[in-house]
Amino acid sequence: MTDERGTRVRDVRRRLARDGPVWTRGPELDFRTVTLPERDCDLVRDLLIVEEARTVVEIGLAYGSSALAIGEALLTVDAPNARHIVIDPFQQKAYNNVGWDLLCSAGLDSIAELVAVPSSLALARMVMDGVVADAAFIDGSHRFHEVFVDLYYLRKIVKPGGLLLLDDDYQPPVRDAVRYYERNVGFSEVPEAFATGSRMNIGGDATAEVVRRCRAVRLPDPPFEPSYEDYQPF
Repeated sequence: MTDERGTRVRDVRRRLARDGPVWTRGPELDFRTVTLPERDCDLVRDLLIVEEARTVVEIGLAYGSSALAIGEALLTVDAPNARHIVIDPFQQKAYNNVGWDLLCSAGLDSIAELVAVPSSLALARMVMDGVVADAAFIDGSHRFHEVFVDLYYLRKIVKPGGLLLLDDDYQPPVRDAVRYYERNVGFSEVPEAFATGSRMNIGGDATAEVVRRCRAVRLPDPPFEPSYEDYQPF
């Protein structure tokens, strides 16, 4: 990565964290509620750099904070043909293209592409097209069945031993979906990941256990399909 390209991305990231986006959906706190905090974005960036990720799939763009961090990681790794596939069917109609415009202003549209269809359709198409990624960041729908489907396809797209990073792991539907794959398909948590990141009460309940907001899991290598007789309740 050239110093100029890196500086440009870091400047856009810094302004977004400090000033917020030029437009939000409505309530003043919408950006702070929706976006991944800056320190967690830094941890996403650093994990992907250590991973030497060249191709990353991201589900959910919103205001672009995590996408900018992923882009910075890809520029730092500086691999030829770096690719950032961003899936968000709501970027235009719900977010007024704010996140994508920020990626473009940072010069990251040279490696990023926006896929404006639901992740269940986009990921299925990627499987059919033979796309292989090194890692993925998941921050789309938080409904259990949709997170489950995202993980189903991503285990076919992300390479064996690759990394999955999830936002909002404190939400029960997200935790439950991941738990199935941990108990049945060999996903393994990366225990040191996000150790210094944000923490939240499970389900947003102030009386519930405090856990890390984000989680990292690694796919098994080699991959395998369990027998239905080996099913483990989750």
